[in-house]
Amino acid sequence: MPSKACVTTQATFINDTLKPALEKAKEGLIELFFVDAAHFVQAGLVGRVWAKVRRWVKTGSGRQRFNVLGALNYASKKMETVTNDSYITAVQVIQLLDDLAAKYIGKPIVVVMDNARYQRSATVKARASELDIQIMYLPTYSPNLNLIERVWKFVKANVLNAVYIETFPDYCAKILNFIEAIELDHADKMATLVTDKFQLFDKCKIIENSI
Repeated sequence: MPSKACVTTQATFINDTLKPALEKAKEGLIELFFVDAAHFVQAGLVGRVWAKVRRWVKTGSGRQRFNVLGALNYASKKMETVTNDSYITAVQVIQLLDDLAAKYIGKPIVVVMDNARYQRSATVKARASELDIQIMYLPTYSPNLNLIERVWKFVKANVLNAVYIETFPDYCAKILNFIEAIELDHADKMATLVTDKFQLFDKCKIIENSI
């Protein structure tokens, strides 16, 4: 868990801000998106397999990275993406907002984001205002409240877990193809992942001592 996470702040945010938005999304009153970037490095992703003998898997050099800025639609479970192999900046966030505004015309749009500097930039806020998109910033140190984080973990487990993909174009294509059809090909799993149940850390046993 994040060492600076505040359980009280998170609980207040869930009850006063997040859950009302989730209910509106369920009723079709708004289009609610959870936004975050994932950075897929073409290197080995350690996984577990059952085998009688030790299994060795080739790995890439780790020099190339496929960045995916995603927006998870809470109601439909569909993912909207902006990708590159350099960096995610305010430019890509604005591009994503533009894409959402163009695809979801006629309904209020709300996006949930963390506090990354490029997402809180003046240019992003100004463009969101121009597009009439509401940005809902999460409390600091609250990845557990961003539902798209669960999806990124699911993508890595199903596409990259103990798998060697030889070329970078193939690596990018496998990830993107999985994401683009995730709400159809994995509807049952997405229904259990993307829910209104959030983990808090108020009942966790925290180990205070450090080595």
